[in-house]
Amino acid sequence: MESPPGGDRLLEVVRKTWGYDSLRPLQREAMEAAAAGRDALVVLPTGGGKSLCYQAPALLSDRLTVVVSPLISLMKDQVDRLLSKGVPSAFLNSSLDAPDRGRVQAGLARGEYRLLFVAPERFAAPGFGALLARARVGAFAIDEAHCISHWGHDFRQDYRELGRLKREFPEAAVHAFTATATPRVRDDIVEQLGLRSPEVLVGDFFRPNLRYRCVPRIHKLEDAVEEVRKRPGEPGIVYCIRRADVDELASRLRAERIRAVPYHAGMDDEARTRAQDRFAAGEADVVAATVAFGMGIDRADIRYVLHAAMPKSLEHYQQETGRAGRDGKPADCVLLYSGQDWKLWESIVRQNETTDQDVKLRMLSEMYSFATTVRCRHRRLVEYFGQRWAAGKCGACDVCGGELGSLPDSGELARKVLRGISRTGQRYGASYVSEVLSGQKTDRVRERGHDALDVFGSLPGKPKGVLMGWIDQMVDQGVLELEGEYRVVRLLPKAAEVIQGREEPSLYGSAPARAKGKKARKAPAAAPKREEEPLDAGAEALYGRLRQLRKEISDELGMPAFYVFADKTLREMARLRPATPSALLSVNGVGPAKLESFGRRFLKAIRGFDGESSA
Repeated sequence: MESPPGGDRLLEVVRKTWGYDSLRPLQREAMEAAAAGRDALVVLPTGGGKSLCYQAPALLSDRLTVVVSPLISLMKDQVDRLLSKGVPSAFLNSSLDAPDRGRVQAGLARGEYRLLFVAPERFAAPGFGALLARARVGAFAIDEAHCISHWGHDFRQDYRELGRLKREFPEAAVHAFTATATPRVRDDIVEQLGLRSPEVLVGDFFRPNLRYRCVPRIHKLEDAVEEVRKRPGEPGIVYCIRRADVDELASRLRAERIRAVPYHAGMDDEARTRAQDRFAAGEADVVAATVAFGMGIDRADIRYVLHAAMPKSLEHYQQETGRAGRDGKPADCVLLYSGQDWKLWESIVRQNETTDQDVKLRMLSEMYSFATTVRCRHRRLVEYFGQRWAAGKCGACDVCGGELGSLPDSGELARKVLRGISRTGQRYGASYVSEVLSGQKTDRVRERGHDALDVFGSLPGKPKGVLMGWIDQMVDQGVLELEGEYRVVRLLPKAAEVIQGREEPSLYGSAPARAKGKKARKAPAAAPKREEEPLDAGAEALYGRLRQLRKEISDELGMPAFYVFADKTLREMARLRPATPSALLSVNGVGPAKLESFGRRFLKAIRGFDGESSA
């Protein structure tokens, strides 16, 4: 079979201009589609080299390629890089004064440029369409094309208007590029842009060098600082939800003598550029940032991406974690999450999203499900983006590595959830069932009379996200299924075994808070136990201190104290006084998951107590 036209010339251009001797997967196919003047949709995960796919073919054409990019702040950097390689390029946006705009427009009229970068809003400017018509446009390259779709994670109305390009420039090819698009979003992009028989290229979302781990968060900033402290001198990004958290975290890290800089949209352009440049140059090891950071970062050796709180969608998460390990070497992707993250994002969506609220909330639920799932993290991502998983265990996540610890009362929790699904008739989605179980008297719950059911409020005080996470975990374990477009929760045959106590699924995440005003049911008498060796006076005092710490943690998390550590485990800690994580791990009742979640605070308490004793 003959190679498509331009194949050898493309590699020659890439080698001569960018210095690459080979291309990444699907880059050649995307470039050849562009060189042949075909419409295309290209989905390559972050770091897959999308920009080269439209930049290189532009050099083989005698016509202009217009690049539509959402971030004005990055256009100058992109153009400066191209100009440094001898590629005639320009940008046209609101940052230019009138004389500079005039120079660019004159250059377009003379055919001086091969690439022009603009924001989608530019197409609504008077006279811009006529300017492009005179400039002989051969192709449009639309970056971050998922913004076109209502089903995408960053929908923008100005992107939606780009469907006009095929009508106004019917001879120009349109190439859409994105790192994050589910099958539904891909179909919507093709439809909205009016692409004609497009070449659809979707890269592999499985990146085995990334090691995924999801950890229930106890203290928002302290846990993040501890994760960074484990990786001294390694370049990394820490994502936060709020700007105030970014500033505080960066300050805390600097107090630990870690070279950290903040980055968020509340900073002025100069400060943001300075932070980005310091990180790119290796003068800073860590960037604490909101989602505003990352696009256009050309650093391949990022060794970890840490989320100090849960992002609002799997699309955001995949895009942000994809910035780690672009050199192909191992990198960590750690997500610190809490049910409070789900509630915060739900509040933000309801207050700020005037349209598509249901879509955004569904994406949020998918994200929480990922954090609380008992299925391979890589598999969840790959399947979410519409690809088949056939790799078995990935060997690069906490689930496949056996690092998770299930809740001690998983069976009883599961039975309450299953009864709630059964008593509401197996007719509703996880969100509604969770409202009933947590005792929320919403309008729809009252209208259906489900606030009168015996299961109403049977799991009080739990965020919906936690309960929905448990439902997803039981889907993963074959107890439940989600049916149809509205993901109605239905019981599978295995559910009967769970309800009757013959099967016990493993659930993990936050345990339900005890209902206020209700007395705890008295536990049955325990079988006689073998007497333990008594503690000396010092160990007894330390045991009291550890019990106090356990209560603080259980109150913070809204979980029973025994879920943190059993009395027997605390007594052994007091007796042995472990001073290191490995020593603590040797204590009966301390596993890897609990060491990760609680170990640092207990070790600190033990060391502090020893210091007091010797004073």
